[in-house]
Amino acid sequence: MKRVSFLLLLFLLFSAIGCEELFEYHPNQVRLTASERNLTQKNLNRLQTQTPKDTLRLLVMGDTQRFYDATVDFVEKANSIPDIDLVVHLGDISDFGLSQEFKWVHDIMKRLKYPYLTVIGNHDMLGNARTVYQQMYGNFNYSVVYGHTKLVFIDTNGREYGFNGQVPDLTWLQQELQPAPEATWSQAVVLSHVPPFDGDFDQQLELPYHRTLAESKVVPLSLHGHRHGWMTETKYDDPSILYHVTTTVKKRGFTLLKLWKGGYQLERIDY
Repeated sequence: MKRVSFLLLLFLLFSAIGCEELFEYHPNQVRLTASERNLTQKNLNRLQTQTPKDTLRLLVMGDTQRFYDATVDFVEKANSIPDIDLVVHLGDISDFGLSQEFKWVHDIMKRLKYPYLTVIGNHDMLGNARTVYQQMYGNFNYSVVYGHTKLVFIDTNGREYGFNGQVPDLTWLQQELQPAPEATWSQAVVLSHVPPFDGDFDQQLELPYHRTLAESKVVPLSLHGHRHGWMTETKYDDPSILYHVTTTVKKRGFTLLKLWKGGYQLERIDY
């Protein structure tokens, strides 16, 4: 009789709180709460409630993967810096592409005082991670106009598509970099995970990517993560585009980017 009563108690308990909240049946399952969905749009909405100044101030970081303590410390450092418009995560939010990894990182990043946006990294495409990213954040390619600058976020993880000649989507990118007559922006910054000169970028699209940026005449900067180290230099014998790679949070560094009409400043921050 006691055994029956105990089983009944368990049944009632599971019915009240939902068994699915207690157990994870498969590491690749996608189970997100409403507050964990559509984060890109939520942060874009939050960004658009702000009034941009003549100089925009962005914090650019990335490659959180399993480096949770370093990510916690990043958020603490970021919140100590005043007048930031936006934080950008340059991809590899997760390490193995598990939904729980995305959730853990967001639980840390949501403590930021500022909105944050992301690009998808190659580790964010492992297993079922593409579905996780789409449901948790949104599109792999998107853009936002903030003040005088357009920020263009693009998937450059060519290896994850078998180097099929379609990623990055240069047709989409070219269209995004063409100001309409009524456009309020005068310059654009392109942000992605894998830089074009890396082995995980589709080699057949490396020079076309650079030409797309250079021929637009509106892009001074291309920002990337992936390499777990710093790099800032021009490429392809063309000084018009500066490529900047931000280190991983594991090495406790990120970039403070200041943008104004016709100019910018990059500062490496250690914490």
